[in-house]
Amino acid sequence: MDAYNRQHNYLRISLTERCNLRCFYCMPSEGIELSLPEHLLSDDEVIRLATLFVKSGVSKIRLTGGEPTVRKGIVEIVGRLNELRKYGLQSIGMTSNGIALPRKLPALVQNGLTHLNISLDTLDPFKFEIMTRRMGHDAVLRSLRASLATPELQSVKLNVVVIKGLNDHEVLDFIEMTKDSRLSVRFIEFMPFTGNKWDKAKMVPSSELLSRIQARYPALRKGSDELNDTARSYVIPGYRGSFGFISSMSDHFCGSCNRLRLTADGQIKVCLFDAKEVSLRDEMRRGASDDVLLRTIGRAVSGKKEKHAGMEDIDVVTNRPMILIGDVHRPVSARSIQRSPRSRSEYTRNYIPRAHAARSLAVRRFSTAPTGHGGTPSARLTHIDDAGRASMVDVSPKEPTRRTATASGRIIVPRVAYELVTDGTQEADHGHLADDAEMAALLRAKERARSKGNVLVVAQLAAIMGCKRTSELIPLCHPLPISHVSVTLQPEAHHTNVGVHSRSASDAPTVAIDSFAVHTRSDIGLGEASQEPTYSIVCRATVSCEGKTGVEMEALTAVSVGLLTVWDMLKAVAGKEMVIGEILVERKTGGKSGDFERSSADQ
Repeated sequence: MDAYNRQHNYLRISLTERCNLRCFYCMPSEGIELSLPEHLLSDDEVIRLATLFVKSGVSKIRLTGGEPTVRKGIVEIVGRLNELRKYGLQSIGMTSNGIALPRKLPALVQNGLTHLNISLDTLDPFKFEIMTRRMGHDAVLRSLRASLATPELQSVKLNVVVIKGLNDHEVLDFIEMTKDSRLSVRFIEFMPFTGNKWDKAKMVPSSELLSRIQARYPALRKGSDELNDTARSYVIPGYRGSFGFISSMSDHFCGSCNRLRLTADGQIKVCLFDAKEVSLRDEMRRGASDDVLLRTIGRAVSGKKEKHAGMEDIDVVTNRPMILIGDVHRPVSARSIQRSPRSRSEYTRNYIPRAHAARSLAVRRFSTAPTGHGGTPSARLTHIDDAGRASMVDVSPKEPTRRTATASGRIIVPRVAYELVTDGTQEADHGHLADDAEMAALLRAKERARSKGNVLVVAQLAAIMGCKRTSELIPLCHPLPISHVSVTLQPEAHHTNVGVHSRSASDAPTVAIDSFAVHTRSDIGLGEASQEPTYSIVCRATVSCEGKTGVEMEALTAVSVGLLTVWDMLKAVAGKEMVIGEILVERKTGGKSGDFERSSADQ
């Protein structure tokens, strides 16, 4: 109990800082620096702390992240938590984005999971890729269907973060999902956290949403709220499910707050919006007894404020980004940069598959780095000396080993360019051309592009040449004896299901995400779908050598030069519409840092 007589019986445990989505309101566009694995709580430490909390009166535990399903051993952790029922634990919940949930759900439920919240902010798969910077809309819907079909789950809720001008027009569509299912939809006000570019103008107050819903469903009535529930619930007569609002900004519920948070790195956080934290991990690893830990927890709870600051005064500078749930904000390092999508033209705003153009990737530092005491990686840049001057790394003491690296990248192209490189014969189907003169101009542009030669062959040769000249292009790269370079360029067509009514792109509303503009489809109809093919060319380069340092830079240079050459070859027909992106290292072998392969979730 705290100084305001609030009994805390609800513990939220973050199991990981990692996530397989990159939601812009949760993940800062510049990225986050993840904790080292040894700094995170082990399974045994999680269970020890959970046991102390339950014995002290906690009856409800919810597992969060990051994304909890990416934590190894999540099923076993739920099973071990289930054993705490003998001490008074009544429910085990989890909040998930649903991407990796379907295959784990049966085992989780069998081991004791009782409550599930799934996060889904839009019913439009195209917009989903904009908001999350990933594909996976279908996977989330599969998780939702599977959850609703699992009677052992006592409740299934859908969390929807509402942002003005982006998805607030979908509220009524979400309401309709409660008509024939036991689903509870909860609309959450857009909240400020470090790096999410929160703007009061983007927040839709719950009272405004309720007015819109009442205009459509005048017979709706107030539902029965659970004690300490954060959501104000409502039901529509004849509907099986319910909906509610979590009004953290416009109508906070601090007076009845019963929540404590345990971060993945072992900090107790008594308020989501308070940057103050106390490390239980450090206490445990110093050998603290259970009594010492309980006193530490008690002091933290007794210091909880009566309420969080107003929306204009919340500390988003020292408080964690949402994905870290409370970590002291640390400077961004090279290995943690997350790329954000860019939109440059009407074509890219409307037709780039966002899983390709907006893929945000945690970039690992592949080069060998010095270590500090105990093997902890140093934060010092290896190419800068103590005086801040550029300095080439000395690799002379190292022994040569076999090293390989594979990199890839993508250039988004319009249909006319795709047909050029695939020898397409569908010129007669360009319905967007106004007249014969425009068609003739297009054909002349095609001929100019073809006059340069085979686009993909020229780009392949350019990529190989660029690879061999890497040390001349990148100032501090070592010249390496390249053994082999393999380059492929593969045209791809993508088909995205987007339900839309007939409408021109210029009529679509424009919203800002991460300071760039995209068009959204405000008239998306559920159940309607059309195929909108989009086109790209993927360049992939694999480089090998016997050397003292890795060939990642050579592979990346090959891909970059190859894609730039494609641009040059096609600019006569597509110069204003192409976008280059997603240049990344897929895998590497050899060297002190060992082998690496990027997970499929990050590709």
